[in-house]
Amino acid sequence: MTKSIEIMCVGNELLIGKVVNTNAHWLTKRITTLGLKVNRITVVGDDVNEISTAIKEALKRKPKFIITTGGLGPTFDDKTLQGIAEALNRPLETNPKALKMIEERYQKYMEEGKIGKKIELTPPRVKMATLPKNAEPLPNPVGTAPGVIIKQDDTTTIVALPGVPPEMEAIFDGSVTPMLKQVAGNVTFYETTIMVDGIMESDIAPLIDKTMHDNPYVYIKSHPGRASEGKPHLKLHLSTTSPDSNTAKSRVTKALIQITELAQAKGGKTKPVKSENALENLKKKPA
Repeated sequence: MTKSIEIMCVGNELLIGKVVNTNAHWLTKRITTLGLKVNRITVVGDDVNEISTAIKEALKRKPKFIITTGGLGPTFDDKTLQGIAEALNRPLETNPKALKMIEERYQKYMEEGKIGKKIELTPPRVKMATLPKNAEPLPNPVGTAPGVIIKQDDTTTIVALPGVPPEMEAIFDGSVTPMLKQVAGNVTFYETTIMVDGIMESDIAPLIDKTMHDNPYVYIKSHPGRASEGKPHLKLHLSTTSPDSNTAKSRVTKALIQITELAQAKGGKTKPVKSENALENLKKKPA
């Protein structure tokens, strides 16, 4: 069974350049640190047919998870759940659990003095609790619209998250991460980076190919930077995943030594960069 993941970001604002798609960047880093692989990122507008078509196409590829962001709110252009329901050929219905979550959130807003003393479950508010049949709501610790999880079959699970970054991140960390960890098992992601000066990217390409050939579990990506004093400047990023953290580190270290020696033999100057191990950084992140 594949452990790949697809991300689908919904919103016209992403397609017209009004908003930078930081959600996709944040999610890919989180997912990668958990030892899983993002195979595709799709961006679609606030259109039921576009959303439905994108979901259907993704389901054909049979990823373990499809994670959507955006389009869960109370306004007319929040159409993600409608699109998912259409793709799955399921009716939309008011979910009692979701409705209770929303009511409790507005109760809290009232107690904090953010809204009036009377709580009304208006149609726009009920809309946020209207989910595809057999979907389950996920608690939103910092916002109103709950996340949604839908198990389509034994292959793919769809997770719908809000587009507001703090809400998306809170639901992902609180409810989605445990699911992904269970799927990934004990897989560890490890990465490191070195700077290489004085070698053109076209000249270091065969050195990368040789190192990756000799270290088949390590992926090396070169990133050109600004030339320094007229000399080429590159950043090499090495990463791997492994069921064992020691093995992961050993693999990257071995490849790092090899590419460093090859680059220096070509006249390049190398400089290690402070550890960018995303897994370590993730553990240090405050809760």
